Amino acid sequence: MKPGSDLVVAVSDGKQQSITIIVDGGYTPNRIQLQKGLPTKLIFNRKDSSSCFNEVVLPDFGVSAKLPVNKEHTIEIQPDTAGRYTYSCGMHMFFGEVIVK
Repeated sequence: MKPGSDLVVAVSDGKQQSITIIVDGGYTPNRIQLQKGLPTKLIFNRKDSSSCFNEVVLPDFGVSAKLPVNKEHTIEIQPDTAGRYTYSCGMHMFFGEVIVK
């Protein structure tokens, strides 16, 4: 993760939250903040066709998903424990951070 990367807070309606992450040479935003206890939709929009971004892995949430090119792919997670969690491409070269508060 780049030092000083902007932290983006997920949009919440009080019952669930969501955030769109653009996959293009990395993850934008690559630091996201979620509210603890709310069902969450992480919407990955992959623009980069390189094989490195074929997959996204969120090990702390038990998620490994293939990302189609130029299509949105929604991953649903339940962030029940406050903390900092890392996600990455399948090759573990590009990383992002999920902060649950």
